[in-house]
Amino acid sequence: MPPLRAALKAITANRLNLLVVCAPLSWALSLTLPGSPWVFLAASVSLVPLAGIIGLGTEELADRSGPALGGFLNATFGNAAELIIAVVALTQGHVELVKASISGSIIGNLLLVLGFSFFVGGLGRRSQKFNRTAATNTSAMLFLAVVALVMPAVFDLTLYGTLEARPAAIDQLSLGTAIVLVVAYAGSLVYAFTSDRDLFRPTQSPHHSHRGLTVASAVMLLAVGTLLTTVQAELLVGALEPALKQFGFTELFVGVVLVAIVGNAAEHYSAIAAARRDQMTLAVEIAVGSSAQIALLVAPAVVLYSFAIGHPMSLIFHPFEITAIALSVFATSMVVNDGESNWVEGLQLISVYAIIALAFYFIP
Repeated sequence: MPPLRAALKAITANRLNLLVVCAPLSWALSLTLPGSPWVFLAASVSLVPLAGIIGLGTEELADRSGPALGGFLNATFGNAAELIIAVVALTQGHVELVKASISGSIIGNLLLVLGFSFFVGGLGRRSQKFNRTAATNTSAMLFLAVVALVMPAVFDLTLYGTLEARPAAIDQLSLGTAIVLVVAYAGSLVYAFTSDRDLFRPTQSPHHSHRGLTVASAVMLLAVGTLLTTVQAELLVGALEPALKQFGFTELFVGVVLVAIVGNAAEHYSAIAAARRDQMTLAVEIAVGSSAQIALLVAPAVVLYSFAIGHPMSLIFHPFEITAIALSVFATSMVVNDGESNWVEGLQLISVYAIIALAFYFIP
């Protein structure tokens, strides 16, 4: 089958990917109604299938490459959509949006995705079991990463009594922390090259049943998905200000809730679908592993990029973001500790996320 035809067949196999029509719609709106908040909404929706298309190409190449090279590909492109959005937003000066999207991705994966996985998978079942060892290992790694992310804030509060202080030491601490996290992530890649398992990605691919994609088709999906994601991220960030005024949102809320959800939507769908098939180990690894990748790769990569362009971004998060991240990790550690889940636990995690999201909405 020709690469283009195989790629189109793989895309249309998932109905969620049909939302890609919102991309040309956002272009038309941008030309006919420049400055309209609807450009922001159309661009946001279009990022949902584009993240899935990048993931589809990545997973297909990873499946064909074996655990070593597959782990590297997942490390490079696994969170490409979130990284592209963050880089574009940072380039245009939306620092708080970038920080909020990082914390929102961690919170959303741990509470919303894991919660819906437990809830949807548990419907009609008394309980579901998953690999406790794999889940707790990834949770422990996430906890270490989160400690590194909140340490600059603790440093600022301890020495200056406020999160508003911006001494040079904070930038240096943030840069040093980013380098340490990158080294830790590089260690996971070494592990992937010397063992049979990627620490952050499930050994059983959620896309493994995809329909005869060739290497050329997978590369085409990856290239087109990455290019379109960059274009749509530019549109989304460019239309941010009109959307904030029209809908009464803050950058904090948009980053924590909206951007985080659209950037991770493809993985959200994969985790929930796996849970419904009673593949709970797969669902838990997708949700928790994606959060760990955000903390260990996306966050430090954005910090290093900010220093490269001459506008350093510190790892000082909003106090509520720090609290929400800590609560999310704590809640996840509790529910995965026994290696068993049910729909009630899922509902509880979703409820915690809803409360946190509401609080972010009302923060001025």
